[in-house]
Amino acid sequence: MDYTLFIMTKYREYIQRMFENNQEAFDRFRRIHDEYCLAVDKESLQDKYNEEGEKIMEIIEEWEQRLCSQSEKAGYGSYSGSLAEKFHEEIKKVFPMIDDIGLIVEKFEIKKINFC
Repeated sequence: MDYTLFIMTKYREYIQRMFENNQEAFDRFRRIHDEYCLAVDKESLQDKYNEEGEKIMEIIEEWEQRLCSQSEKAGYGSYSGSLAEKFHEEIKKVFPMIDDIGLIVEKFEIKKINFC
């Protein structure tokens, strides 16, 4: 019997609980995230992506805080930075473009210079 299935790190457990407790929000974000990933013109979707992503980031930050405060209470406060990093790495496996949330796209125009 493979017992590795029964071993789950604390941060993965928190991620699983986060997804389960906020399934509707993550399902909505999954649709826009996948559309954003496949888009040739990401600029046109950026506002919509930021709007949905902001809600997701609030959820992620809340669960990250829960995880890190739990480890700090247990006396492992010095490890909370690397724990938060592992937490985010795991989320990036599910949503690889999550770091694009909050990007501000400014359009610019290059003016022609007439030499005549």
